[in-house]
Amino acid sequence: MLNVDDVIETVNHFRCIDVIIDNEKSALSEKFIKELHFMLKTGTSDSGKGWFAVGDYKKMLSEVGGMETALPEEVADRMKALLTEYNSKEEKTLEDILEFHVKFERIHPFQDGNGRAGRLIMFKECLKYNIVPFIIDENLKLFYYRGLKKWNNEKGYLTDTCLAAQDRYKTYLDYFRIQY
Repeated sequence: MLNVDDVIETVNHFRCIDVIIDNEKSALSEKFIKELHFMLKTGTSDSGKGWFAVGDYKKMLSEVGGMETALPEEVADRMKALLTEYNSKEEKTLEDILEFHVKFERIHPFQDGNGRAGRLIMFKECLKYNIVPFIIDENLKLFYYRGLKKWNNEKGYLTDTCLAAQDRYKTYLDYFRIQY
């Protein structure tokens, strides 16, 4: 059975991609990240819940995959620190973008939609730094989760998963004869 929220979020996801393309060269900011989340979750059943802060940081505790995440009262400071650290680097590599993503997911700033927002951010940053972007599809999702969980001990899991996704994306670019 089709979930209405999935349909709404898919449509919203494409709106986010349009905004990312329009803003690909801009610096990554809290405002932009919150706008992406707002766009992604607007119109979903979550957006009607009083405790669910669409486009703003979470108000309730959350965990992901059994891992603890930042307390709601810590999120704003931790996000500011993460963005300051990330934006202090002039040029970013794929590893820098992945490192940001892992830290973002561990903060888990939103009540829901962190993974989607985080992957959209990676897409934007790849475009900005002329790195072929990638999409984590269902076939790679479990490898992606393992990579997030094991990042501190073994960066290769997440890196290789993203490179595999990037190779798949390159086949689409090749098909449409788009230079990269």
